[in-house]
Amino acid sequence: MAKKQSFDISTSVDFQEVDNAVNQAVRETQTRYDFKGTKCTLEFDRDASEVKLEADDEFRLTQLMNVLREKLSRRNVPLKNVSEGKIEVGSLGRARMAVGLKSGIDQETAKKISKDIRDSGFKKVQVQIQGEELRVTSASRDELQAVIAHLKPKDYGVELMFGNYR
Repeated sequence: MAKKQSFDISTSVDFQEVDNAVNQAVRETQTRYDFKGTKCTLEFDRDASEVKLEADDEFRLTQLMNVLREKLSRRNVPLKNVSEGKIEVGSLGRARMAVGLKSGIDQETAKKISKDIRDSGFKKVQVQIQGEELRVTSASRDELQAVIAHLKPKDYGVELMFGNYR
């Protein structure tokens, strides 16, 4: 019997890098001229895996989000895994937003990926959904590499990571 080859498809966010990016964004907003004299805050909640932004008005909130997005991208945090919430304007014109961080592939996306692999006509390739990741197995390494090449250009709303290639 031929030995089965496999790899895992997953997605994750390095929370330490997010924490570093939030700290850098806070430092930048303290020194930028357009944020002088304002009460703009950035808070990273590791347990809820979200970043809470608050600013004096909606314009400054969008500027704060741009600074955060820049710092996240410089820290190699995949921006596809960042889901921006709605801007809530509260009393006195203060604006708030919660930015969620996706870690793990949800069931709907996993089913889409699995169906896409099956419909692409790869022979003897099996896909198993294992919690928040997928395991793709086949007897041929070439088939697995073809699956990876097929999935890389596709957009599923999250950054796909391919690991545990055995």
